[in-house]
Amino acid sequence: MNKLSSNPESEPNAVKDGARRTIDIVNASLKRRHAAEQRFRLLGATAVALGLLFVAILFISIIGNGYTAFQQTYVELPVYFDPELIDPEGRIRAGDLSQEDIHKAMIRVNFLKIARTALTDTFPEVKGRSDKRKLYSLLSPGAPLQLREMVARHPEWIGERREVWLVANDDIDMFMKGRSTPIKRFNSAGRATIATDAQADALQITSSGPDFSIVLDSLHRQLLDKGAKTERLIARLEQSLADTEKRRSTLEARQADSEKADQRIAKLSRDLSDARAQLERLQARTATPADGETLDAEMPSYLVAINGGLVKVESISDREVTGKILRPLTSEAPAPPGTWELLELTNPQGARRLKDQEIAWALSLKDAGALKKRFNSLFFTQGSSREPELAGIGGAFMGSLFTLTLTLLFSFPIAVGTAIYLEEFAPKNRWTDLIEININNLAAVPSIVFGLLGLAVFINFFGVPRSTPLVAAMVLTLMTLPTIIIASRAALKSVPPSIREAALGVGASPLQTQFHHVLPLAMPGMLTGTIIGMAQALGETAPLLMIGMIAFIVDIPGGFTDPSTVLPVQIFLWADSPERGFVERTSAAIMVLLAFLIMMNLLAVLLRRRFERRW
Repeated sequence: MNKLSSNPESEPNAVKDGARRTIDIVNASLKRRHAAEQRFRLLGATAVALGLLFVAILFISIIGNGYTAFQQTYVELPVYFDPELIDPEGRIRAGDLSQEDIHKAMIRVNFLKIARTALTDTFPEVKGRSDKRKLYSLLSPGAPLQLREMVARHPEWIGERREVWLVANDDIDMFMKGRSTPIKRFNSAGRATIATDAQADALQITSSGPDFSIVLDSLHRQLLDKGAKTERLIARLEQSLADTEKRRSTLEARQADSEKADQRIAKLSRDLSDARAQLERLQARTATPADGETLDAEMPSYLVAINGGLVKVESISDREVTGKILRPLTSEAPAPPGTWELLELTNPQGARRLKDQEIAWALSLKDAGALKKRFNSLFFTQGSSREPELAGIGGAFMGSLFTLTLTLLFSFPIAVGTAIYLEEFAPKNRWTDLIEININNLAAVPSIVFGLLGLAVFINFFGVPRSTPLVAAMVLTLMTLPTIIIASRAALKSVPPSIREAALGVGASPLQTQFHHVLPLAMPGMLTGTIIGMAQALGETAPLLMIGMIAFIVDIPGGFTDPSTVLPVQIFLWADSPERGFVERTSAAIMVLLAFLIMMNLLAVLLRRRFERRW
């Protein structure tokens, strides 16, 4: 006889304990699952936040560097349109020439001399040849072209003196935008007296208060910092010299290596001697506080703005400075407190392109209201240039417009026709499967491969002119076709089969069914894919570099076969230029390109929301 239970009364308790253990296990499992879900959500939210942060940093960096490019510095000068230079025969003033003949006649006129004469009239105190060359560099090389266009539009100006705004060069432009050298201003508290040293061609300014003590303190700190850097340099040189001498002792058997080691030892010894001598000089200058300091090229420049003039400080003490006149003073009368100031150009003169004298001229023009920042229309109307202040995106924009227009005309009909055939009419066999696989594979091929294909086939084999919107559009068409075909097929699949069956049921042919019923309903999805493909083509650079779109194109293209470039390639070219003016123009061009890409993607979203139907 089988015993079912040794203790029947304990069975209910055992069942309860088992159920309790199962519930505990389930609850613990649920807690782990909920904790894992919370961690996953936290990680996802962190990833999204980091992505948004990096995008924000990117946009802030681009906008911070590029927004100043939408303004350009102009100089207002009193230009005399000399009739002896412009119209010696008087034919233009008499109205004997047409507008086209006037433009031809202007080519032979020396407008550069006219612009330089206007500068020397504004600064008559500039006499030396080297000083005049520096003065002439305030204007952009494009200023004569501006004058030529002015005379061509206004022939009645010949023989008159007019105040005209001309483009300043890129260094002045960077200075006006605060990207050259910071300027610190120190207000005066004492009464300044002026004395001229005719023999030394210098000016002495004495203040009744310690207005220059702050400069002495700053210079003393700079000397201490320079001494500390020199000590670290000496330590590195001593270590390098010791290591080289140690290696030299093991190179006796190899004559060539021994000679190289000896040369390096000699060089290190010379550098070490020079560094020690410099440290001794610095220690001697900082050992006891001097009553005054003589400024050198490695120190910041200091200018005294007094009585309408500017004086560059060459030696300075607590209450007195001696310096060179950069801008003539209107008078040498004593200056009351608060009417004069001290300017500090933070970057040393040897570390910047714009020298003290040029900054003094720029400040003079600025104080007179003749140096201002205005809207930079040249950035949108000009082509490429080697001068940053004259460079614009007009040529690249037109090249991109022509290229995208042809790309759309080539790719959209081919892609839609291919999608309709493969989705609706093509038989399902090995060949169509092979075509579909290749289309999907081509969508993942690197874009530079299409550039190599265009170079080998379109340019070298068919002889299509390189660096033109035509060949660029053909290459970009090959690149965007897979994207548009895949999107178009997806749009056709989204149309319900009942639409086709109803059309066929009322007697429509298969071709009529596709073009009259299915295609109109699938068109919004096709347009969305096409716009995304065009946005991809607009931002491509690599394939266009292979077909010569990197060429330096000054003229704005007027057709599909004119040499041109596109916005991404223009950005690539500017990014490789070392001038600070091209840095801001690179960022500004990126802003324009991003604006177009955002607009095109926004248009795709709006079209999808406007015409999309849910079945």
